[in-house]
Amino acid sequence: MLSKNQIKLITSLQQKKYRKQEQLFFAEGIKVIEELIDSTLELVHVFCTSAMFPEISEDKKSIISESDLKKISALKTPNDCLALFKIPTEAKINTSGLIIALDDIRDPGNLGTIIRLCDWFGISQMVCSSECVDVYNPKVVQATMGSISRVNITYLDLNNYLSKTELPIYGTFMEGENIYKKNLHQEGIIVLGNEANGISAAIEKHVTEKIAIPRFGNLQRTESLNVATATAIVLSEFKRSFNERQN
Repeated sequence: MLSKNQIKLITSLQQKKYRKQEQLFFAEGIKVIEELIDSTLELVHVFCTSAMFPEISEDKKSIISESDLKKISALKTPNDCLALFKIPTEAKINTSGLIIALDDIRDPGNLGTIIRLCDWFGISQMVCSSECVDVYNPKVVQATMGSISRVNITYLDLNNYLSKTELPIYGTFMEGENIYKKNLHQEGIIVLGNEANGISAAIEKHVTEKIAIPRFGNLQRTESLNVATATAIVLSEFKRSFNERQN
C-alpha cells in the first residue's frame, strides 16, 4: 500500500518545479520502464500491480493495487507499472554530426516524438530553448518510448548558443530552398520552430541555410506541417543524402 507521502511526492512530479526540486521524474508502462532500466539512468523505485522486473532488487520494488496506481498515474488509463528515476546531470554538448535545435516547442507529444525520431536517425544531441516544454514532463517521457535515455538533451539560451557556433545552421521555412534539391551537410544544426509561429525572428537571423519541404498537392493550400512530421521528413532527407554520397 502506498503511503500518503509517496502519493504526494509522485503526483507532485507532474509539475516541473517539483521535478527540479526533487531531481526526480517518473515513467509509466513496461516497455518504457524496461528501456530506462537498461540505460544509464538511476532507478529509484518501481511500483507494479503484479510481480515483474525480476532483475530489480526487492528493495526497489513494491506491488500495489490498481486503485493505488490510479492515484499516482498521469494517464487516464494507467498501465501496470510506474517507476521513479533520478534526473541525470546535464552532459556536455556533443558538437559532432547533426544537432537538432528546438525553438519554443510547447506540445509534450511533439517533443517526445522528436526525441524518438532523433534516436531512430542516429542524432545524439538536441538543444532546446528555455521556453520549450520540459523533457521530463510525464507526457514527453511517455511519447519517447525510452529514447529519452539515448539522446543528450540540453536546455539553454538558444539565441546565444547559435550566435557562437561556426557550424552551418539550417532552418525550416516555407520560402526556403527545396530540401530535395539541396546539398546537405552532415555536420550542422537543424532548427525547428514553435507549433503555431515557426522559428522566431530572433533565431531566424542566425540561420545560414533556409530549407523547405515542398508541397505536392494540386491545390497548394495546406498551411504547414506538424513540427514532428517535418522533423521526420528533414532527418530522413539528410540521412538519404549522406547515404547516396557514401555509395
